[in-house]
This record gives sequence, C-alpha cells and structure tokens, in this order.
Amino acid sequence: MEKIKGLIDAPFTPFYENGDVNLEPIEAYAKMLQKNGLKGVFINGSSGEGYMLSTEERMQLAERWVEVVPKDFKVIVHVGSCCLRESRRLAEHAQKLGVWSIGSMAPPFPKIGRIEELVKYCEEIASAAPELPFYYYHIPAFNGAFLPMLDLLKAVDGRIPNFAGIKYTFESLYEYNQCRLYKDGKFDMLHGQDETILPSLAMGGAQGGIGGTTNYNGRCLTGILDAWEAGDIEKARELQNFAQEVINVICHYRGNIVGGKRIMKLIGFDLGKNRTPFNNMTDEEEANMKKELEAIDFFNKCNLF
Repeated sequence: MEKIKGLIDAPFTPFYENGDVNLEPIEAYAKMLQKNGLKGVFINGSSGEGYMLSTEERMQLAERWVEVVPKDFKVIVHVGSCCLRESRRLAEHAQKLGVWSIGSMAPPFPKIGRIEELVKYCEEIASAAPELPFYYYHIPAFNGAFLPMLDLLKAVDGRIPNFAGIKYTFESLYEYNQCRLYKDGKFDMLHGQDETILPSLAMGGAQGGIGGTTNYNGRCLTGILDAWEAGDIEKARELQNFAQEVINVICHYRGNIVGGKRIMKLIGFDLGKNRTPFNNMTDEEEANMKKELEAIDFFNKCNLF
C-alpha cells in the first residue's frame, strides 16, 4: 500500500448558527489547505466532532469533501462509532465514494481494554471496505484505550489484509519508533502530534502525519518537514518551537477543538461554534486569545487564503 508523505489535515466541521452542518465552506476550505501545503484531509475525526454527528451528516460531509477537493488531494474518512453497525455502514459508503482510505479510533464506550477486542473491532470495520486502506487512530486520551501499539501491529499482521497503519496521537516517541521499525517499516505510522514532529523526523520516521493545528498553522508545520528535508536543522527547530507556542495558546482555551476552531474565525474563515457539550469560547476569551496570538506574531505566520 502507498504510504502517506507529507501532512494531512484534520478539518473542523462547519456549522450554521442553529447547529446544522454547513457544507458551503468546504470547497474553499479544501483549496486553502492545499495552498498551505497540506496533502489531504482526515474528516469526521476528533477535530471534526465526528462522534457528535449523525451517520447521515457524516455521509453528507464525506460526499461534499470528495466532490470538491483538488486533484490528488487525499480524503480519509473516520468511520468510528460506538455502534459497530454504523461504522460498517460508513465504511461501505466511503468505499462507494472512492475515498483514499478510512480510519477509526477505539470507541469511547464501551472502553476497549484488550488487544484482541481492538483487533476484532478494527477487523469488522475494515472488512466492510476491503478495497480501502484502513488506519487505526490511536488517541487514548480520548477513549481510554491505553494499549500497546506494537502488540496491535503484531496481532493484525496477516489477519486484516487492508490494515495500512496507525495514526499515532500519543506521547511515547519510543513506542512510535518501535512501531515504525516493525518488520522494516511494514506499516504506515502517521505522526499525530503537531508538537513533536521534529523529534520524530530525527528518529527517521514521520514521513507522513495527520494534524489538527494544521488548520490554521499549516505553513509552519509543513515548513518543518521542508526544512528537515533541506538539512536546515535550525530552521526546523525554530518552526517546531513556534508550533509549540501556538499550541500553548490554544491550551488556555480548551484545546484545538474549541480554541483552534475559533482561531479559524480570527483568520477570516468562520466555521461556526462547537456542538454541545463543548463549552464555546466567550467574546472576552476570543479577544484575550487574539492578544496572545498577536504577542507571538501568529497572524503573520498563519495559513493564507
């Protein structure tokens, strides 16, 4: 299977003021991401509030993204659900659309606590779209599935034919690298933490990644890969440190899903508010966040339209 090279964006889901999904901005959204160096999108995941969307809404979003993305821009669809039948339905739909691949995190309920449970979950979803690569989305902070990923690779190897790899959103760079080295790099290990791209590159991996702050800070993050490729380590360090400064700001405002989505409004691309139970930012918080971003010169370095 083809391995991803470059960064894939995890886009926010646009909403109208009444909370309905707004498909209108997606075409411009896709063009903006490509312009800023992104290679595709991983839709309906955590940044996209996927678990708070209905199956029909998720299908509509997938259809719209596939319809409007630029040529050679990858569309990966997150199909995870607490209802496995809905996951299979979403996977089948994604395959009919001809997306590049599908992925799923472990469900937040019921909590998966054993490798075999996780393998069965992935196996049933992947088998519903056998023509598509399947990625497991490892984000244990979201679902409590703190399981050893090297053991997962060993368990799926030879059992799930279309298992492509892991979107690894966890802090253990040691485990990430061990997974990357498994059978001489058999599986695609997509780096999933924007704050540690550079150290992953230094270990020889992270050819591809999926990020959330790439929505508004993609120029910086793709620049890390470019600087590394060019052998400019000091530039790569400078950009990685700036990426961490931006992340420090959003951590003051409930993270990327809430604070990051409001940044999109500040750079001129309002995607609406978050769905309940997310606690949306107040106007005062927005003004304070803008000041913090101005203090690090963010608006001269952020994504361009």
